[in-house]
Amino acid sequence: MKRSYLGVILLCVVLFLNILCTQKAVNAYYFEHYRSVIIYAVCNILLFPAAILIYRKERNIR
Repeated sequence: MKRSYLGVILLCVVLFLNILCTQKAVNAYYFEHYRSVIIYAVCNILLFPAAILIYRKERNIR
């Protein structure tokens, strides 16, 4: 299966944002900023479907 560079780069960006949001959520939880934890957790949850959509789009391109 041949992948386009754009799809791989977009998935890498989504992964980076996912890691970033997770780190920020853990850090905010440690310092008891619970509103920020919820915001970063929601951001993480929203990034997951975006990654699935990008993957499906790339998988169907041949």
